[in-house]
Amino acid sequence: MVEKFGDLIYTPEEASGEAISKVETHTPKIECPDKVRAGEEFTVSIRVGPHPNTVQHSIRYIEVFFKEDGRVFNPITLAKVELAPEYAEPIVTLSLKLRRSGVLYVVEYCNLHGLWEARKAITVE
Repeated sequence: MVEKFGDLIYTPEEASGEAISKVETHTPKIECPDKVRAGEEFTVSIRVGPHPNTVQHSIRYIEVFFKEDGRVFNPITLAKVELAPEYAEPIVTLSLKLRRSGVLYVVEYCNLHGLWEARKAITVE
C-alpha cells in the first residue's frame, strides 16, 4: 500500500526510532497569542533549531497554513519561506489577521531529515 503524504511528515507525538532524537532540533517552535481579536494584526514567530546551516545539512523552507473553523475547504496557505543554506537562518516572523478561530500549522523541510510539523490553536474573539 502507498502511504498518504501526511504519513511522511514527522510530529513530536508520533516520532519513533531514529526520529525521536531529532524532535527538539527539527520541530518548528511557534510563538503567538492563544487568543486574538477578529481582523486585528498580530505577530507569529517561528523558529527551528538549534540546527546546522550548511549546504550538506540545513532547513530549506518553512511553510505556514491555517485551518479555519467553519471553512469548507482547508487549509489556507499563509506563507512559504525558502531558505538559502549558510545565509538564511530558519527564523520567520509574520503579521497575520484572522477572522475566525482555527489551527495554525507549520511545516519545515530539512534536506536530511524530512518534513516536520508543529501546530497551535488560535481563538478569535
